[in-house]
Amino acid sequence: MIKEINVQDLRTLDNPILVDVRSEGEFAEATLPGAVSLPLFDNVERAQVGTTYTQTTPTLARELGLSIISPKLPQLVKKVEELSKKGPLVLFCWRGGMRSKSLATVVELMGIPIYRLIGGYKAYRSQVVDFFETKLPYQVVVLRGNTGVGKTDLLRQLRAEGYPAIDLEKLANNRGSVFGAMGLGDPPSQKKFEGLLYEELLLLKEFPYIIVECESKRIGRVTIPANFFAAMQEGIQVLQCDSLKNRVQRLLKEYTAVPNALHEIRLALERLIKTLGHVKVRELRILLETGCLDVFTERLLVEYYDKLYAYPNGPSSEYAFYLNYQEPDKALREFECYLDEKVAQPSGESAVSGVRYSAR
Repeated sequence: MIKEINVQDLRTLDNPILVDVRSEGEFAEATLPGAVSLPLFDNVERAQVGTTYTQTTPTLARELGLSIISPKLPQLVKKVEELSKKGPLVLFCWRGGMRSKSLATVVELMGIPIYRLIGGYKAYRSQVVDFFETKLPYQVVVLRGNTGVGKTDLLRQLRAEGYPAIDLEKLANNRGSVFGAMGLGDPPSQKKFEGLLYEELLLLKEFPYIIVECESKRIGRVTIPANFFAAMQEGIQVLQCDSLKNRVQRLLKEYTAVPNALHEIRLALERLIKTLGHVKVRELRILLETGCLDVFTERLLVEYYDKLYAYPNGPSSEYAFYLNYQEPDKALREFECYLDEKVAQPSGESAVSGVRYSAR
């Protein structure tokens, strides 16, 4: 018998294998995080069935769908059987309709235990939307500082040591600058980004706070949900600094590791003409092409990024905590002590500054 399960109960299953039977286009747009794609119809076939449904009759559309699916069934069932060895199977489609029901029926007849998600992806998406329409139930600690001071490095170290850090740029697949997409591949859709962020927040729900890097409301092609962005603006603001030399070397290490790095940097540089002007961009291009990468990076920081973000390069009373990152290990320990003593404890309420900050 097919077992039906709703989105809330889905989390009670031990290591569920989520199987998305929608088309590859629907899957690419957004799906349940961790889901496997096993489409009954490809993009073209789905369009054909949809057109038949709207322009003729639902009966003819179902008949067309059956004729398309029937030859695929043996291979589909074989794949489902293989997946079933890894954990309990949960099939879903757009709203828990005919696609998931038809495959679940065949799979169940073959003796393979199967769950079907009530409401499909639409039910999950509704849950995500509802979550981001209410006040965020977390205190947010925001790392601020000029480009290259190591905010992302610090987030990764904190997460590795069990602290509730979320790398928004990783979720958005963009570093949040004109060079931000270099070497990272395609960005997620807005729906996919929100789903990934939602899952991160659920994973950290036992913590009273979360730690993120400051971001503008938009990261690459995606937008931070309004309630999350508001919580960032109202949260505990931490200033992180480092020497110009360290910042240059950190950026060189990160960006030159990208395949075809110089070509990608050259292309991105052209987008700064409107801001820096033709003369400065030409000078930067010459430095890049002659291999003067240290000077190129330093000038880009001093003449563009530091003016754009304008964070202090030393202690400032406008921030709840100051972090000197010239000695990363020492800085990490100091920040962990601050989080443990001032943020995680009830007394941590005093760490919130009354000042509100604009996104930088």
